[in-house]
Amino acid sequence: MIFSVNCILLGCRSSNTSVSENDNLIINKGLDEQEKANMTEILFENLFYNFGEVIQGETVSYTFHYKNVGNAFLIISNIETSCGCTRTIPSREPIKPGEKGKITITVDSEDKKIGEMTSYVVVTANTYPAQTMLTLHASIVSIK
Repeated sequence: MIFSVNCILLGCRSSNTSVSENDNLIINKGLDEQEKANMTEILFENLFYNFGEVIQGETVSYTFHYKNVGNAFLIISNIETSCGCTRTIPSREPIKPGEKGKITITVDSEDKKIGEMTSYVVVTANTYPAQTMLTLHASIVSIK
């Protein structure tokens, strides 16, 4: 039986705190070695992206690229975002071993306050660990 960690998503927030790479992985508990062996692996080129300065009201996008580095088809079963300002467009088809996929994430800063903003996206797939957290950051500025 596979148990996945329930993740409490943090909302878009103002913060001066940087997110470490260790914060980006959510580790499964209770899997035996046989269950782990039947799972594939996902390798993202990066887990964090900083948009830099974004004018309040602007919509920005970034595409996270990944590769199936395991031995089975990679299937993304769910993607959750930390707030309504963040939308995702994942690869729709299962990814064969050795092939690449992408997840495009769009952030709308229309209702965001001036200052630092961090948004999180949790990707759930048939991988170990089952969930990977992607992080987006922006500095929301007003039109000068």
